[in-house]
Amino acid sequence: MTFSIGIVGAGQFAGQFSTLFDRHPGVSRVYVTDLLPERAEELRAEQDLDGVFPDFDSMLASDDVDAIAIFTQRWTHGSLVVQALRAGKHVYSAVPMAITEDEIAEIIDVVTETGLTYMMGETSYYNPATVYARGQLEKGAFGRVFYAEGDYVHDMDLGFYAAYAYSGGDEWKRTASYPPMLYPTHSIGGVLGALPTYAVSVSCIGVTDDRGDGVFDRETSMFDNDFSNATALFELAGGGSMRINEMRRVGYPSHIRESRFRFFGTEGSFEQLAEISVWQNKEGVEDVSSLLATGRTLDADDATLAHVAPELRASFTSGHAAVHDITRLPDSFLGAPDGHEGSHHFLADDFVTAVMTGTIPPVNAWVAARFTLPGIVAHQSALQGGVRLPINDFGDAPESLPRPSLPIGSSGVATI
Repeated sequence: MTFSIGIVGAGQFAGQFSTLFDRHPGVSRVYVTDLLPERAEELRAEQDLDGVFPDFDSMLASDDVDAIAIFTQRWTHGSLVVQALRAGKHVYSAVPMAITEDEIAEIIDVVTETGLTYMMGETSYYNPATVYARGQLEKGAFGRVFYAEGDYVHDMDLGFYAAYAYSGGDEWKRTASYPPMLYPTHSIGGVLGALPTYAVSVSCIGVTDDRGDGVFDRETSMFDNDFSNATALFELAGGGSMRINEMRRVGYPSHIRESRFRFFGTEGSFEQLAEISVWQNKEGVEDVSSLLATGRTLDADDATLAHVAPELRASFTSGHAAVHDITRLPDSFLGAPDGHEGSHHFLADDFVTAVMTGTIPPVNAWVAARFTLPGIVAHQSALQGGVRLPINDFGDAPESLPRPSLPIGSSGVATI
C-alpha cells in the first residue's frame, strides 16, 4: 500500500526531501504548495512532481493528499501541524516542533485523538555521533552517563543571512532575529537521541548581540529578541546534567560540522571537534573520526552494498557514515542527495515506514516535545537573567496508537 504526500513550503530546504519522498517506493504521488506560487511550480517542474496546489487549505481539503510535509518558517509549524492533523493528514514537520508549550501540548493531544502519524524531522537523532553514542551506551561502555553536551554552532555569516533574506523578503531582519534557544533540537536532539532521559529544569544565559547590523535588535525583531548566543545547563531526570549551546555569532567552521556532541560516563567518554571525534576510557584514547565521517566513496563491489541487486549497484559518494545502517534504506535512495551528516535518507524512510505500517516513528510527538520544550523554557530563563525554571514533561510515547478509519482518496490511494 502506498500513499501520497503534499510538500508545504517550496524553499531552499524542501527540495532535498521532495526528491527523497518521490523516490521512495511507499510514496505514490508528491504535490507542492507555497505562498509564492512560482516557487511551488519551479520545484514541481525541476523534479517532475505530480502537481501544485494553490494554497495550504486546498491541499488539506483534497482527497488526493494523504500526508503533509511542512517546510515553512520555523515559528509557523505548530499551528500548521494541528490544522493538518485535524484535516486527517499524517504529518512530517521540519524542526522545531513548535515555539510554545501550548502548541506542543495540542499536537500531542491531536495525535492521541486521531491516531495519525506525526514525526519531527530532527537530523541530530541520526547524526553519526549520536548513532555511535547510542551503540556505546547499549554496550555499557559509558558506564553511567552523568554529563553531556550538545552544540549547534552555526554562524550567521555562514549562510544564515542569505537564507533569511530568501525566506523573509524585504522584512527579513525582523525574522532573522529568531531566538537561538527556540531552535534547540539540533543540539538537544543529539544528546537526548542517545540518552534515555529528559530535561527537568534549566538555567540559561543569553548573550546580547553587539554586531549592530540590525538583525538581533529588539526594536526590529518580531520576537523582541537581542540574544545571538545562549548557553543552558539542564538537570536531567534520574540525575546528571546536559549543557547546550546555541550560537549564531561564533568563529567556528559550521559548514564542516554544525552540530557536535560530548558524553561523559563513569567508564568512558566521547568528544567531538569540527574534524575529530575520539572515544576515551581509563586506559587511553581512540580516534573514531573515520567511523563518523561522511562523504565516503563506495565502489560497486563494496560489502556495504551486498544487499543491493547487482544491476542497481554503481560507484557513488555516500553521504552516510560507517556507523549508519544503510541496508535498511530502499535501493531507490542509492546515490540520492543527502544532508546533515547522512540523516536525510533515514528521516524520509522512517516517516514513510511509520505511515505505511502504523508504527510510531523514532522522533514522534512525545520525543519531539522532549527535544523542543527545554529550549523554549531555556529562553524564558535567559529573559529572567538565568533563573532556574522547571520543565514540564509529556511522558513517553505509547507503544501504539489506534489507527484512524479514514476514507479512500479519489486517487484510489488509501488514507491509512
